[in-house]
Amino acid sequence: MMNDSVFAAITVATVALGAAAWGEAAGQAEQTYAERLGWPAGSRVVIFHIDDAGMCHDANVGVIEAIENGVATSTSIMFPCAWVSEFAKYLKDHPDVDAGAHLTLTSEWKYYRWGPVAGKAAVPGLVDDEGCFWPDVKPVMLKGTPDEVETEIRAQVDRAEALGIELTHLDSHMATLFSSYPFFERYLKVGIEKQIPILVPAGHMQHIAKDVPLLADVARQMGEKAWEAGLPVVDDIHAESYGWKDAGEKKTKVIEFLRTLQPGITEFVVHCTKPGPSFEHISDSGPTRHADLLAMTDPEVKKVIEEEGIILTTWRELKKRRDAMKEKAQ
Repeated sequence: MMNDSVFAAITVATVALGAAAWGEAAGQAEQTYAERLGWPAGSRVVIFHIDDAGMCHDANVGVIEAIENGVATSTSIMFPCAWVSEFAKYLKDHPDVDAGAHLTLTSEWKYYRWGPVAGKAAVPGLVDDEGCFWPDVKPVMLKGTPDEVETEIRAQVDRAEALGIELTHLDSHMATLFSSYPFFERYLKVGIEKQIPILVPAGHMQHIAKDVPLLADVARQMGEKAWEAGLPVVDDIHAESYGWKDAGEKKTKVIEFLRTLQPGITEFVVHCTKPGPSFEHISDSGPTRHADLLAMTDPEVKKVIEEEGIILTTWRELKKRRDAMKEKAQ
């Protein structure tokens, strides 16, 4: 998830580490990544993506409902969390579901917490006094090392493989891997080595460039590296979903997004949850997460997608299209 507090932390920390490290801005591609991947010119392609699968039972229920009964097309799993096994069993029965790793290096809730898959001894800079991940992005940047980050990324990917999950992509919980150039490099390194697509916007950035201006330069550079290494890349990310507690307001925002969408591939990030009685003891974000679920399953949203001629896709399809391009070029 990426909200205003996370964006602020990224901005402050990036400046502290040296904004020059982000490099010079790269020019926008002449073609969108949708066109590069074989869709007709002008195509508007969307991944409705649900973060936080595996975080808790209520999150799993919300993810499943949004995918089976709504327009959501993809999800990613928090492998350090307690309810991953439940979702892994669901995937065994539903192997076509598009599921990636929501690489997790923070543990943000007060009472419901988790620690590294690699173990505290392997990544001491990534944990607090409780032995859990730090609750926010900034301490990870200040105390964690790139080697520790890579160790934990690999441990989470290894756990996915041990559970029999074929990951369709990698992304970053609370945008932690986007907060530091060295962290981003390790994220890219693992994705390229394992040939697992990574979430990185590298096109027009209609939305994400407004939300995180300092991200734009490095994202284009890293995105082009990912593309050159044979991985698919998206044009943009829309991730400003927190704060919309009312389901009607959220639906309006989703429809506005669809009506004003630029050509290219855009990932729209949501956090669909069906909060039960215990969820309020985990987080106060239940209303916003439930609003996401209601928006993803609203018939009007589906109708607007059809009216606008928007193409829904998955990370699995992006990878198949990129692989087909590589085969054709050989």
